[in-house]
Amino acid sequence: MGNSLGCSASGERLVSAARDGDAIEARMLLELSPALARYSTFGGLNTPLHFAAAKGHLDIVTMLLEKGADVNARNYCGQTALMHACRHGHWEVVQMLLLFRCNVTRADYLSGRTALHFAAHDGFVRCVRLLLADFVPSVALEDIASSVVDGGDCQTNSGSSPNSSLGQKFNEPARVRYINKPADGGVTALHMAALNGQLDCMHLLIDLGANVSAVTFPYGTTTNLIGAGSTPLHYAAGGGKQECCELLISKGASRLTLNCNGWLPIDVARIFGRRSLEPLLSPNSHSSVPVFQPSSYLALPLMSILHIAREFGLQYTLPSVDDSDLCSVCLERSCSVAAEGCSHEFCIKCALYLCSTSNIRVEFTGPPGSIPCPLCRNGITSFNKLPSTPMEGLKSSSALTFCNPCILNTRSMNSPASVSKAEIRRNRVAAVSSELVCPITCSPFPSSALPTCRCSDDDPCGATEAQDGSEVQSPRPSHSASMELDKRGEDLDRTSCSGMFWSRRSCHREQQCDAEINA
Repeated sequence: MGNSLGCSASGERLVSAARDGDAIEARMLLELSPALARYSTFGGLNTPLHFAAAKGHLDIVTMLLEKGADVNARNYCGQTALMHACRHGHWEVVQMLLLFRCNVTRADYLSGRTALHFAAHDGFVRCVRLLLADFVPSVALEDIASSVVDGGDCQTNSGSSPNSSLGQKFNEPARVRYINKPADGGVTALHMAALNGQLDCMHLLIDLGANVSAVTFPYGTTTNLIGAGSTPLHYAAGGGKQECCELLISKGASRLTLNCNGWLPIDVARIFGRRSLEPLLSPNSHSSVPVFQPSSYLALPLMSILHIAREFGLQYTLPSVDDSDLCSVCLERSCSVAAEGCSHEFCIKCALYLCSTSNIRVEFTGPPGSIPCPLCRNGITSFNKLPSTPMEGLKSSSALTFCNPCILNTRSMNSPASVSKAEIRRNRVAAVSSELVCPITCSPFPSSALPTCRCSDDDPCGATEAQDGSEVQSPRPSHSASMELDKRGEDLDRTSCSGMFWSRRSCHREQQCDAEINA
């Protein structure tokens, strides 16, 4: 809060420039006083990085990070700039924050939501892919799929299989734990995507190890219209999208799971008026379920090129002797990396954007999860830096913390011989995240019932006031759901799913933080 009381005039000018996308004003202020990059507002503790990330101003985000902005700074709600970028779907900002080694595992103070929850809620699948890049090695998809089983065993046996070569190279249980990390009430990213009908996001999460049988907790603030103890299939039934239900069933979700209200997924579909789902969700259903191929958003080379970009930077180019050394995609920078799977070379920036934007739904030569080379259409599974690439990376930020694999596998790091006291104080924020030590959310909130809303799809429902003192309903037989139809009918038909997880916005904390950014 000290930096909020001092130099507030210049700090507020920088905040306004970051929010409005005024790069010239922001550059002038940061050149006069680089310390303004770490300024935070007095009310919501939002930094200029929060504002620029929420609005998607990539140039200002890059400028702030290069001037020493704390990439993991939290506001009053415990939300980071990465969470704001994922909430609004700014995948290029997410990519830049990852290059500066932001911590993707942090959860907010209000309900334990990670950046993955924010991205999955609205189906920003490119953001989801980037968030999981450090957890998905650049190997064949079959090895990743088999490691999901090993990861599940490791969670119960407290150790990876010694016979798994992939488990020796990479900490697979970390990926499974992160994808299935529950927010308040046990809601996972897959629950959020299922309720809102985000098929592509669900497909990617399941292919990378999301648990289709995860159930919500009987405490917290889960959606009482669906009930505690619900699986993603219950939530998909409430969302009403048939393809999402088919995907879950094809991946092993059970139609016979009862939640704490005694409801089957078909009962939830009836309560929400999703009559078209009844033939598919019936316990005795004989409906054919399509076979789903691996997600088109899988990008196996992303991890390798992301590590190279962190080490050498995006803009570096080798001195080019002739035009043959230029990248064949941009024709501006010399080639710095070679694609594994074909003989073509690219610059680092083009290779990274090729992985970040890949969404190929047509057949090409290559294993599942590889991306097609834009020149020969052969599948690329990894990128390797060329031997002549010199060591010159991104400009170091004073606020850089451990990258995600380093957080999960801490190791000693060589520090300079002479370090000033001020530098030590600045870098204390690089401590290991507390979420990896204690999975329990910060402070439990009483269970709250969600009132119905009458919003249209074009006007998503906003904040809803929590009703205190509501209790989780006692278990009932599944046939009792039919009696609920007459009572709830018309109101539930008008219920919108877009705001069901954001009832916490009524909290004064989040209103205060969001009001500053959206001013």
